[in-house]
Amino acid sequence: MKIFSRLYELVLTWAAHPRATRYLAALSFAESSFFPIPPDVMLAPMVLAQRQRAWVLATVTTVWSVLGGVAGYLIGMFLFNVVAAPLIQFYEAETAFEIAQAKFQTHGVWIVFLAGFTPIPYKLFTISAGLASMSLLPFVAASLVGRGARFFLVAALIYAGGDRFEGQLRRYADAIGWTVLVLAALALLWLYV
Repeated sequence: MKIFSRLYELVLTWAAHPRATRYLAALSFAESSFFPIPPDVMLAPMVLAQRQRAWVLATVTTVWSVLGGVAGYLIGMFLFNVVAAPLIQFYEAETAFEIAQAKFQTHGVWIVFLAGFTPIPYKLFTISAGLASMSLLPFVAASLVGRGARFFLVAALIYAGGDRFEGQLRRYADAIGWTVLVLAALALLWLYV
């Protein structure tokens, strides 16, 4: 099934759209507070389509992701029962949220950095930080460093790989997509079982 290669071609056309940077900013903001799809899926093809703008795109992704993280923080602090609890239920992430809270209580600012850098759902930790009334300045600093490191790393790898990387990605898009899907399923099984 060539699902991922078709999606890859579609995303590349979106990446060249004149308003793509705005869409990247919106996705980055939304993912940090309530949306499940990470901005990497848009950042990577945008850097491939516009390599000369790699660092600008990484900066846009980082800044808007941190602003979205602050929105998640505010949701946790002031609107947990009204906004966050229904979102957590909608995504059936109650167990993941409890784990996030426990990790946050144990590791504080370091878990915000780690969640910002890794594929761990960052939004769970932004909401947890607000719910725990973590100081805003350390939260923003850890978010900037973690998110910035992640998005600049993605941009740098794709920038460095260039056309050769793009050719390999196009060739192996389906194998990579199915592998990531299987790994995500195994990670969820490990987390919830």
